[in-house]
Amino acid sequence: MNNGEQRRLNGEAEEDEDEDDANNGGLAAWERAYADERSWESLQEDESGLLQPIDNQTLKHAQYRRRLRAASTARIQKGLIRYLYIVIDLSKAAAEMDFRPSRMGVVAKHVEAFIREFFYQNPLSQVGLVTIKDGVAHCLTDLGGSPNSHVQALMGKLECSGDSSLQNALDLVNGYLEQIPSYGHREVLILYSALSTCDPGDIMETIQKCKKSKIRCSVIGLSAEIFICKHLCQETGGLYYIALDEPHLRELILEHAPPPPAIAEFAIANLIKMGFPQRAAEGSVAICSCHKEAKVGGGYTCPRCKARVCDLPTECRICGLTLISSPHLARSYHHLFPIVPFDEVSPSLLIDQQNKFPACFGCQQSLLNPGNKPCLRVACPKCKHHFCLDCDIYIHESLHNCPGCEGARHSKIPNANKG
Repeated sequence: MNNGEQRRLNGEAEEDEDEDDANNGGLAAWERAYADERSWESLQEDESGLLQPIDNQTLKHAQYRRRLRAASTARIQKGLIRYLYIVIDLSKAAAEMDFRPSRMGVVAKHVEAFIREFFYQNPLSQVGLVTIKDGVAHCLTDLGGSPNSHVQALMGKLECSGDSSLQNALDLVNGYLEQIPSYGHREVLILYSALSTCDPGDIMETIQKCKKSKIRCSVIGLSAEIFICKHLCQETGGLYYIALDEPHLRELILEHAPPPPAIAEFAIANLIKMGFPQRAAEGSVAICSCHKEAKVGGGYTCPRCKARVCDLPTECRICGLTLISSPHLARSYHHLFPIVPFDEVSPSLLIDQQNKFPACFGCQQSLLNPGNKPCLRVACPKCKHHFCLDCDIYIHESLHNCPGCEGARHSKIPNANKG
């Protein structure tokens, strides 16, 4: 190999290295490793200005208690039956990698968690999915009560392309939600990644249509604040937030799981006809009214028209009767009348009460740190029993009953019978 060829090969190698540096933002390999891990986000300053690792468990519990207090302070009527469309922006902006691995991947993961949490807190409600790509809004799933069907449909359509059109998405969901009965609460949650919207007409007219139809529109942005999104939320009574990072995005999405305040026109009590269908026999063959095809076994039979449906809750496609099960009503009761938030025990009382309450009343684990120092705990305002932070979350999110209060109530029943 002569000197000319050697110089040419060296020049090509240098050009390849320059291209790699340009693709990685001009960062060296060791810099890219730190940029990918973002290790600085796991540190915080204490009172003296020193850096210390973030206690994620305590931080999560503090955020949870803030949401719990905010929900308990507002004694307002809430919607029992919600019809929610989740609009996901799958334009080319969703492929940006400021969220790892991409905005689209992070949104899909947290939407899946939100759908399952939504149906847990709103068992009588229904959800539909709409995506935006190439300037067109596509209805991914119709309104329904099966979380698995929504998640499967979403995971099979994760492709980004083209521009985003907010007006087309609003027109699509407005057409669907206009058909909802008056007792239903109409909502739209938009997860928007783009910084603009490519619309075929006047979006202001579309916003007024949504306002007239009593549709509550909320937007969570993944880039920067956009005027049209803020105006949409202000006109329809929704919420508009910008996600700072992935944990913040998850928190913002889950804030929409509890029922929102009821609109004044819908706050009037209505009697709704509902049916409690029976589970069909495993060996029976019937045509499913949902998918319009024959299925063997499973499903439920409408008590009015005897039509077959796949999942509950839903509306019968034949007679329009709302079909639910008794556990759905029970779970709705828990979330409409939640247990009161527990009080945080102040540090001044911890030393005096550590001998009286050495263990959590729920899990019986010690409430003392190494060195017999009292750790953070909460107390029920009624029975005064102390609980650890994990039991606090479990009681309010899953159990919906205070073990101390229930134990005291059941202990009074035998005494009353003896008397």
